[in-house]
Amino acid sequence: MDNLIVDRSNRLAPASYKLCGVTISPPVVLAPMADITNGSFRRIARKIGGAGLVVTELISTAALHFGSKRTHEMFDITDDQHPVAVQLFGSDAHHMAEAARIAAAAGADIIDINMGCWVPKVCKTGAGAAMMRDEDTACRVTEAIVKAVPLPVTVKMRAGWDYGHFATAGLAVRLQNVGVMGIALHARYAVQGHTGSADWRLIAAIKDAVTIPVVGNGDIKCANDGLRMFQETGCDGVMVGRAAIGNPWLLREIAALLTTGVVPPPPTPQQRVQTALEHLEDLAATIGEPRAVRHLRGQLPHYARGLRNAARLRELMHSAETLGDAAVAFKVLEPFATDEAADEA
Repeated sequence: MDNLIVDRSNRLAPASYKLCGVTISPPVVLAPMADITNGSFRRIARKIGGAGLVVTELISTAALHFGSKRTHEMFDITDDQHPVAVQLFGSDAHHMAEAARIAAAAGADIIDINMGCWVPKVCKTGAGAAMMRDEDTACRVTEAIVKAVPLPVTVKMRAGWDYGHFATAGLAVRLQNVGVMGIALHARYAVQGHTGSADWRLIAAIKDAVTIPVVGNGDIKCANDGLRMFQETGCDGVMVGRAAIGNPWLLREIAALLTTGVVPPPPTPQQRVQTALEHLEDLAATIGEPRAVRHLRGQLPHYARGLRNAARLRELMHSAETLGDAAVAFKVLEPFATDEAADEA
């Protein structure tokens, strides 16, 4: 019982979960997101607090195999990120095992296998969510990684490829049998992309089918959603994706609600602006100023969601080329006023 806390409705919510020797506490995970969860954003999330685990962007094992310098840069694992999972995608067992060893050498605490990405350029190679249509390959690739590294291996998956191919719980059992230590479920089918609603009942179904930790993902937009997912599914952890873009404080809010029953006040407008610029400066130090500014042109305005002049900020960021341009763009938000009619980012 020392690993459990009581939430406000007197139901039990986990204070942590374990993947072999890795403890995830609080049980709140920053989801892997392409072009989003680079080292800079992971460091921002860790600094703000609330994430018991952060996950890299999905990393191509084929690109690693062929020596892509930019792909190797995507690890960017620093001491202030642990525990951190590296998410790999691919369908070649040899490439996946090789990449897992590279990730372990780069400092990964966990290797996560992507079986959830639905975008065509990933699925056409047989990787991502396409693996759910070929369970034998999915298990063969997973077993190769389990044998290749001494780290815990997890899988992030979808509810299935489409409504006629519901095999999530059965596949989860097979993956557990080949050595997977945890499952994260985005409770939508691959064909849904990000449309429609996540069916949290599917998370509960996997939790009933396996004995390893299960993390729920999908439609967590506020702290109460995170608590409700625990209550409704019995999951061991919750994973937050798109709602954390420009709002990494959401992870802290969920963690606080679980541990204290109280959601902390939101960040001030000044804190949001300061964090956005810190995010940019960190990425610029990592990959260079021009690349960083181009990369974050569309993301940084999310930090200004709901602030007056957010639309003007978007316009200015669209043409920003330097850190100075970005700093000038954010000045349009001063004096940081908000109201119900504020522009939405």
